[in-house]
Amino acid sequence: MHFGITAQGLETIHHKGNDKILLKRLDEIMQEYEISTIVVGMPYNMNGSSSDRVDVTNKFIHKLKCKYNKIKIETIDERLTTVEAHRTMNDLNINPKNKRNLVDTISAVYILEMYMNKIKSN
Repeated sequence: MHFGITAQGLETIHHKGNDKILLKRLDEIMQEYEISTIVVGMPYNMNGSSSDRVDVTNKFIHKLKCKYNKIKIETIDERLTTVEAHRTMNDLNINPKNKRNLVDTISAVYILEMYMNKIKSN
């Protein structure tokens, strides 16, 4: 039986670097939905090397693992997801004023789709 599961953008949490705001909203989302896995995009450089952003992301993943120790945390290489998101918005003729608000959500959907394709092929 095939369930036809799809990836959808829920929301972009604007936290301006404040992990407390982000974790508070994640708590609310965890209570509302049955979450078994959190997928985090890893912001590698185009040549595959780590950047300062990778270090920040790894520290955040550590916080997630401590706070949500019963939930699986997975990472996916997020290179080019923003480029793909902009291409998709251009193909859909999205108003340029709305692109800034949509790019993170569309990029997150691509990251989740990559994860789902990865687990499907294993």
